[in-house]
Amino acid sequence: MSTLRPRFHFRLSPRHMHASVTATCVAALSACYVVPIDPHTGRPLRSADTVAVVPAGVQPLPPVPAVMQARLYPMNEVAQQAGMLVAQVHDGLNNRGTFALQYRGAPMQGESTRVDASYTGFGRIHQQVLGAWGRDAGGRRGIANAYGSNGTHAACEYQLTGPAIGTGACLFSDGAKYQMHFGQ
Repeated sequence: MSTLRPRFHFRLSPRHMHASVTATCVAALSACYVVPIDPHTGRPLRSADTVAVVPAGVQPLPPVPAVMQARLYPMNEVAQQAGMLVAQVHDGLNNRGTFALQYRGAPMQGESTRVDASYTGFGRIHQQVLGAWGRDAGGRRGIANAYGSNGTHAACEYQLTGPAIGTGACLFSDGAKYQMHFGQ
C-alpha cells in the first residue's frame, strides 16, 4: 500500500519576502539588550561613552588591561630644557596601574591610581602647573607618581573625558612643569 504525500510550493513576493526577513531579524534580536561597555575594562559604564549589543545570557568579554599613551608638553624653562616627554599609563583594571617615562635620559617608574571626586588633594598639581583649578570637565580622575634612580620624582594628576582621552598636569622635583595630553 502506498501513501501519497501532498507537496506544497510557496512563492513569496518581494514585499512578503522583506516582511519575512524583517520578522526573522526582530525575533532573533528580541533576546538582546543594549549595554554601555567601557572599552578598556569591558565592564558596564554608567554613562554611555560607547554602546555594545550583548545577547541576553552572554557574558561580556573579561576586562583586559589598557595601555594609554600621554604626551607631556613643557610649561616652563626647566621643562623646556628636557623637551616634550611621552609617558605610558598601564591601567590594571582595579583602579590601579603603572606609570613610566624617560626624563633627561633616565627611566622613571611608578604607579597610577584612579580617584573619585571626593579625593581632597586633586587639583593641587594642576593649579601649580597651569594656574587656577576649579573647572571640572567630568570624566574619570587619576593621579600618577614616578621615581627615577637619579633621585628625580614626578607627581601628576589627570582627568579622562573619554576612552583614553583627557588632560592633566605634572610637576617634577627639579621644578619642571608639564601639561599632559592623552589620546591619539
